[in-house]
Amino acid sequence: MAQARAPRADAVRNRKKILDAAREQITLNGPDTGMDEIAAAAGVAVGTLYRHFPTKTDLVAAVQAEYSGRVAADVEAARQRAADGSPAFDEITAFLARVVEATATNHAVKAAARTLGAHAVDADAEHRALTALADLITTATADGDLHPDVTVDDIYLLISAAPTDHPPTHRARWLTLVLTGLTTHTR
Repeated sequence: MAQARAPRADAVRNRKKILDAAREQITLNGPDTGMDEIAAAAGVAVGTLYRHFPTKTDLVAAVQAEYSGRVAADVEAARQRAADGSPAFDEITAFLARVVEATATNHAVKAAARTLGAHAVDADAEHRALTALADLITTATADGDLHPDVTVDDIYLLISAAPTDHPPTHRARWLTLVLTGLTTHTR
């Protein structure tokens, strides 16, 4: 069986431009943003957009999958920094702050995904994120900085309850309150 060819460099660039434009346009203009507007913002022809993503549902699902991949890479980098000596609790704190902010800016895309029924699941990214976060939790608990009963599910629950549709000052206050409940130290 012949091996599949890697995508051409221009196709990879176009796909990235389309995903970036979709995220930006949906965030700015809401879930009803048209494919024509997304193509124009990406600087590609509408046909190019449709070659990559035959439907808007496919496009929004790909944006969501890309987001999952970025979250996984972020928490893996946090785990590596903790392995290199950074306090694991500080890495969890910074990770939570980044995810809440990313989720806040990705809020419109999530709404579009719900509206369109675009349920992209990147099982590999989810597994990578879960594993890295579990490692960080284990390290922070062993360091005595995190309550010993905190789990990955708890962190996911906190992220899902974050006030992502509120202003940054409210999100920062929420994070301060949540972190107080996670740590074993008085801050």
